[in-house]
Amino acid sequence: MTEASRRRQAMEKLRRERDELKLKIHLGKAELKDEWEALERKWERLEGRMEGAAEEAREASREVGAAFGVLADELGEAYRRIRAKLG
Repeated sequence: MTEASRRRQAMEKLRRERDELKLKIHLGKAELKDEWEALERKWERLEGRMEGAAEEAREASREVGAAFGVLADELGEAYRRIRAKLG
């Protein structure tokens, strides 16, 4: 299992637990609402960071892919030059 899939699973587990608690708090005690609101702010920060990290990973992947393409082209051209000189 990749790190990204572990993070997605952890986020999904947290999301399910959050949804269940949100419903219970809505139906439940008023004194928990302040604590819930503080947790909601933390959730929003975490979710924002995950989205930012995912975008950074996509960008890094594109950069690596582009660099791979350039390097593969350079190697291919060099191999063709050597093959031409050999024969």
